[in-house]
Amino acid sequence: MFTTFSANGLFSGVFGSIIKAIIILVLAGIAYAVIKQVIIRATVSSKRLNKGTQQRIQTIQSLLVNIASYVIFFIALVSILPEFGINISALLASAGVLGLAIGFGAKDLVSDIVTGFFMLMEDQVHVGEEITVNGFSGTVEHVGLRTLKLRSANGDLHFLLNRDIKSLTNHSRGVMQATVDLPLPADIDVEKMIAYLEETCRKMKHHIPAIVEGPTVLGVENINTTETVIRVYARTENGEQARVEREMRKELKMALDQSEFAKVSAT
Repeated sequence: MFTTFSANGLFSGVFGSIIKAIIILVLAGIAYAVIKQVIIRATVSSKRLNKGTQQRIQTIQSLLVNIASYVIFFIALVSILPEFGINISALLASAGVLGLAIGFGAKDLVSDIVTGFFMLMEDQVHVGEEITVNGFSGTVEHVGLRTLKLRSANGDLHFLLNRDIKSLTNHSRGVMQATVDLPLPADIDVEKMIAYLEETCRKMKHHIPAIVEGPTVLGVENINTTETVIRVYARTENGEQARVEREMRKELKMALDQSEFAKVSAT
């Protein structure tokens, strides 16, 4: 009878532990689902956002959800193990030593992730933008928690570890500057030339829609015995500065060819 009672008691104890473990796992699953929805709602992206912003938000969502899942299920595991007679204190001490060893080995990876996280949080760069980083210039193809992928003008794809990014210049934010220098004969009447170019610039603005401000004749940029260089400046929509400069050169050259000023060229 004593053996039967012990067996029944043992069975009841194991069965009770299993039930408790199941309840803890169910509660952990519910907590995970709730926290995941909270994170998604807190970082929800609008359809009107550009691709780079959506990718940034999705990456942050994924990171926060992963962190939440690790924390929740670690707490669940620590709560379940004592139900089966496992000493948590000894296990945590062993895990601490192992974690310390792994931490030393993975410090570079952690540095990449932390740097990538702050790059995303601070909205430093988006996919498709033109940037210069560590001496490399090109178009951003991927922004991740470990690496940044940059496609250069000649087609090379650069993989840059986030921890190695010391300086980053973004060329795709805000209005840009278009500058054209006109080399003219040294003996030209500068006052008349500037007045003529100012009139030409007023007409030019209507021909080039990408110009946001200007064009403006800044004045004499350089002068020597053979030529006088006059600079014309305009502010343009982002990414349009090269095309606007080409259009400005063409318009200025055509205007000069039709004027009283002879043998001048735009560069």
